[in-house]
Amino acid sequence: MLRSRFIGCGGYLPEKILTNDDLAKIVDTTDEWIVERSGIRERHIAAEGELTSDLATAAAMAALENAGVTAADVDLLIVATSTADNTFPATATRVQAKLGMGSGLAFDVQAVCAGFICALNVADNFVKAGQARTVLVIGAETYSRILDWTDRATCVLFGDGAGAVVLRSEEGKGTSSDHGLLATCVHSDGNHYDALYVDGGVSSTQTAGHLRMQGKEVFKHAVGKLAAVASEAAAAADLTMDDIDWLVPHQANRRIMDATARKLGIAMEKLVVTVDRHANTSSASIPLALNEAVRDGRICDGDLVLLEAIGGGLVWGAGVARW
Repeated sequence: MLRSRFIGCGGYLPEKILTNDDLAKIVDTTDEWIVERSGIRERHIAAEGELTSDLATAAAMAALENAGVTAADVDLLIVATSTADNTFPATATRVQAKLGMGSGLAFDVQAVCAGFICALNVADNFVKAGQARTVLVIGAETYSRILDWTDRATCVLFGDGAGAVVLRSEEGKGTSSDHGLLATCVHSDGNHYDALYVDGGVSSTQTAGHLRMQGKEVFKHAVGKLAAVASEAAAAADLTMDDIDWLVPHQANRRIMDATARKLGIAMEKLVVTVDRHANTSSASIPLALNEAVRDGRICDGDLVLLEAIGGGLVWGAGVARW
């Protein structure tokens, strides 16, 4: 069977860093308050005029270089984002042009913090159907543009950034010994639409709006749903949690990440953590964390990696891959 093998990864973080102490000067908060509740110490903020497509393009270029391929080799480009440059066209088409991809297909996936997992799922199905051979999957966000900087419950939690992976179609045996994406599982439940949302939009207010979150409600659903979908993905790949070498979760909140790992029975030393330095970069958080763990040598050839995320909608999902 055809597998989607990871052949490269890349990331980009804006130059500006906003620390918790910096935030304490503009909103009623402290470094201790933020760290205790989220594990976050700093986040990156896009410069004026720096768009989501700019972040996505930089991450994509790094991933292509790491993979040893060019944009001309890519026949499918998917950008996971909830902070698109414009209402339309898709941000992916702008990235396509900036990269000089030339031909192929480019489109966006909007599933908020679960966007990267959903984009992987879509890309994998294109590969399995024989409709794409080389795929560039990007998660990119400029959440600083939709934050209410007077709301200390939300503005301290998010940051900007982009991460990308390159997938290549490869023949496999159809077993867990294959390299590549072994399984993805995705779900949603619109009954919890108001748990995490932006109070603006084209058809509702004709404004961009600001991010609003019921923190306790999100936390209540997060750990249980993440653990369940991670177990589902592992089982679909005929694996157990004992087989997993690395857990690369959505970097939303350190308490959620730790609680999910404990519920799954995964040792903390297998947990890849960047939330302290990146904050929550939504769809960019998993590929950014994945890129860091690959670049510093933690994730090696043949390692089994579990990815999981939950976001507004609610939408949640998980994937298992052999690097």
